[in-house]
Amino acid sequence: MKIKHNIKGLALVVSCLMMTACGSLTQTQEKSNDQADVIKIGGNWELSGATAGYGSPGNEGVELAVDQVNQAGGILGKQVEYVSLDNKSTSEETTANTSRLISNDQVSLIIGPATTGLMEAQISSASSLPVIAPMATGDSLTTDSSGKVLNNVFRVCFQDAFQGQALAKFSNDNQFKKAVLIRDNSTDYGQNLTNEFKKYFQGEVVDELAYNAKDTDFNSLVTRLKAKEPDVIFVAGYYEEAGPLIKQAREQGVKAAILGPDGFGNQEIIDLAGKDNMTNVYYTAHYTTNDPSPELKKFMEAYQEKFGHAPDMFAALAYDGARLAFDAIERAQSVDSKAINQALADTKDFSGITGNFTINDQHNPIKTAYVQKVDHGEIVDTTPIEP
Repeated sequence: MKIKHNIKGLALVVSCLMMTACGSLTQTQEKSNDQADVIKIGGNWELSGATAGYGSPGNEGVELAVDQVNQAGGILGKQVEYVSLDNKSTSEETTANTSRLISNDQVSLIIGPATTGLMEAQISSASSLPVIAPMATGDSLTTDSSGKVLNNVFRVCFQDAFQGQALAKFSNDNQFKKAVLIRDNSTDYGQNLTNEFKKYFQGEVVDELAYNAKDTDFNSLVTRLKAKEPDVIFVAGYYEEAGPLIKQAREQGVKAAILGPDGFGNQEIIDLAGKDNMTNVYYTAHYTTNDPSPELKKFMEAYQEKFGHAPDMFAALAYDGARLAFDAIERAQSVDSKAINQALADTKDFSGITGNFTINDQHNPIKTAYVQKVDHGEIVDTTPIEP
């Protein structure tokens, strides 16, 4: 999931302050953590604000993983303590939370935030502390401005480039010939996905349209695309705008297949679009609940029992992120940052509920994407797209 925030100036200030603060703490803190009775991990999540729909399920996924590992005896003979903070969907709160988790709570690693922009805010102030990004899809997240891989940042989900390619491949395989591309013009997420789709789509792009975040009236846009008579419409954006757009398109009689990225992956899109309008709609997902494995079934049942509602893919990704963290600490036999970072980098054939994966040299997982078909508001089919 990728949402950008204007963080550069703030990040520079915070980084300068924390290089001294965190640098002086690191060795002392790690010795203290190794000797502590518990292992502390941090969560820095969007529990309120504009992107709480992604952060809240992520936080719940980690909570469940912590409960389960503690019931099984913990890690290295110690219980895990989870310290979760609300970043309120802002970069300012994100960097403040990072400082608190490192300096005050002395966590051994941090999981989250959900969105790329807030992950970037955290990375800039995390020093060498391991950071796990369960669902932030921005392509450059694990590298610095020069393209060098960051030694402490690791991703659990696939990237924007891959899901753009996956949806183009799906379109080609289904012999779609005429596409209208619609992007969220206010985000890199929308623009980058559109570029990747266009690069790999083998049919004709008959029009390219754009909207901005928080737009609600898409009728003129729909009128224009309808005149082009596409057989597929690619909407590179989030459910908040995609829902009303789909509703208005179907109300104007547009029957074409509608494709979208993982930003469609929230139950609210069905409420916004209307159940019957969510037909012949496809979107990329990080896992599938069709024909689930025994491990995935157990996760879904445990999550339902604990929280009273079904998990979404963001909860599942965060659950895998936490389990990856536990696995790395076990393999490192330490909570030393350098040791955990090395263990994360060495991850091979990790068995996750969102799929098995190996971490590549860019600190990204090599894993399958799933294109899910929705008819009348229900997922009726899933197509795996291999990397």
